[in-house]
Amino acid sequence: MKKVMVGNHAVAWGVRLARVEVISAYPITPQTQVVEKLSEMCADGTLPARFIKVESEHSAMAAVIGASATGVRAFTASSSHGLLYMHEMLHWAGGARLPIVMVDVNRAVGAPWNIWTDQNDSLSQRDTGWVQLYCETNQEVVDTTIMAFKLAETLDVPVMLMLDGFYLSHTAEPVDVPDQEMVDRFLPKRAASYKLDVESPHAFGALVKPDAYMEMRFLQQEALQQVPQTLAAIEKDWQRMFGRSYGALEAYRADDAELLLVTSGTVTSTARAVVDARRAAGERVGLLKMKMFRPFPTALLRDALRGVPRVAVLDRNISPGHGGIFAEELRSALYDIPDAERPELFGFVLGLGGRDITPAVIDEVIEKTRAGVVPSREDLWVGVNP
Repeated sequence: MKKVMVGNHAVAWGVRLARVEVISAYPITPQTQVVEKLSEMCADGTLPARFIKVESEHSAMAAVIGASATGVRAFTASSSHGLLYMHEMLHWAGGARLPIVMVDVNRAVGAPWNIWTDQNDSLSQRDTGWVQLYCETNQEVVDTTIMAFKLAETLDVPVMLMLDGFYLSHTAEPVDVPDQEMVDRFLPKRAASYKLDVESPHAFGALVKPDAYMEMRFLQQEALQQVPQTLAAIEKDWQRMFGRSYGALEAYRADDAELLLVTSGTVTSTARAVVDARRAAGERVGLLKMKMFRPFPTALLRDALRGVPRVAVLDRNISPGHGGIFAEELRSALYDIPDAERPELFGFVLGLGGRDITPAVIDEVIEKTRAGVVPSREDLWVGVNP
């Protein structure tokens, strides 16, 4: 079935097809349409789920934590300051290894007040123990929402997927809606290994002393380290059933590239058009899309970037006092590659607070990178008004 839908409704359709059993969320721009659509689905019976109304995002995450602990499939969504308000509970979900899926519609963080997109809200949660997946299109949103539950429940880790506020959340695109029976075969009902059950009592979230706490953190780390290969296997099944796959990384016209753009989210689509234009002009420019940010796909990135002369990272985010977050983590991942094989990396900060990243902006990035001049600073700002 083909439907034209905005990104927020694509999320809701993914949740519906995944047969989520408990939903709790608090409205916040630009995420509100996600839970509005889900509340309508619950009300008209097309999604037989329990919708829990709460007074805050902190409570929304607490509610789905409790639901997930009982063994049901649970979902929530948020943006910006709502996600920040959840921060404490994100640690509880991650540490408890609860396979919750949530969507963050990326929106800038105040002050100053801003409702448009950048990635600082989700990236500020990168140490909470959640997988992070960044989507480029509405089709990818539907598919990733369903695959996220498979990934979460296979490894007992929570998964957060992101889409750019307004650029994707409120933009309509044709979407191939997967068949429900096929989704049911791909994603059976959750079978929790451990759950709250009055017939088989267990304690959850109790005090853990130093003689056991570190081991629990080690096991969490081991589970997250399995995410890349587990996601690859899940996507292989999805490709076999539905004919689409994405990957933790996606290379585009990159085989012989002398310059690679590293992107995430919707800017990838604009960058593809720029790459095509540059290739038509005979320039060896390519693209590497990062879908997965946590766990950081270090090994995959090393393989993809080894031997590429120059790399330009497009960061729609900033770690104040440091630089673009993708660029800084990529520098760390490439640090111990031999000098002869390590790319010269240029980190560009752009598009903050919803500022447009046009083909002309990406052309400027390419020209600055091709010039090969050692930058005076690691955070190169593009599109800042004088």
